[in-house]
Amino acid sequence: MSKKDSTAAATERYSVRCRYCGQKNSVREDYKNNEAVCGRCRLPLSNEAHKKFADLSKHEYVHPADSKALAALRAIPGIDTALKQLLKVTGESAIRVMFMASAVKVTPKQCPDLYAKLQIACTTLGVDMPELYVQQNPVVNAFTGGVDRPIIVLHSSLIERLNDEETLAVIAHEVGHIHAEHVLYLTAARLIEALANASLARLIPGADIIKFLISAGISGSLLAWARKAELSCDRAALLVTQDPHVIGRTMMKLCGGTFASKIDYDLFLEQAREFEKNYDEKKLDRFWADILGSGLSHPFPIWRVSEILKWVDEGEYADLMKR
Repeated sequence: MSKKDSTAAATERYSVRCRYCGQKNSVREDYKNNEAVCGRCRLPLSNEAHKKFADLSKHEYVHPADSKALAALRAIPGIDTALKQLLKVTGESAIRVMFMASAVKVTPKQCPDLYAKLQIACTTLGVDMPELYVQQNPVVNAFTGGVDRPIIVLHSSLIERLNDEETLAVIAHEVGHIHAEHVLYLTAARLIEALANASLARLIPGADIIKFLISAGISGSLLAWARKAELSCDRAALLVTQDPHVIGRTMMKLCGGTFASKIDYDLFLEQAREFEKNYDEKKLDRFWADILGSGLSHPFPIWRVSEILKWVDEGEYADLMKR
């Protein structure tokens, strides 16, 4: 073969279908897995299969701490009625109006790669597509709100720190809240969290209900459950990304921020395993972890990593993937 023919053969292109979104992509014949990205969802191209769950039950992955806390919460007489009344008088529509007016709505044409990632998460878990927004916000966060028509909001400061696989993990985590049927309680928890100490709270509709929930001690139980619910949705994110290290690297960036590029990932995992060991074996460490975490909206990122590692190490994740 001549040099010219050899060069032509080396640059010959063929199609590879994205395992995540199904888009056909033109690549070099000699491409290797994960060395090219899909033109639609921007995720790495690979010949490996991506599992979709046609009939996934939330009970197959929900974290035991989530289940236990939610059962205790639902045992409180009248709580569902109170929370639904709270959202009725404050207006679920207010949430939608707020973000339609102040954030960027993601559509097939607006931020199409984010829209594709949302489709991937929803089709993998078997969830109807919610609306997705990107909001300019310096707080590194994302959340799901609403009840009858949930919406997902990504803060710009979060997705600016993450690569495409990690962004998929965040979106999948939020879709997990919908699949696990967290949204009623989660929306109420975030609303109470935002308004409990705000002077504006007494002026808005539903102030009396919020006061009742706080005085009855329900708000504390609700916020404690909400932290545990995040552990379930980390598992949902793993079921979508199908790579525990994507979850691990995402948590590393939540810990280290823009400094994460200088962090040794393997040592970070060792730190997570050490935290889990100390939490299990040292009563004082457990006491302080529980006390310090009680004021947070989410569990400590290191804790979340250790819980994902444990789920993988104990074989539960692998068993579910083989189902």
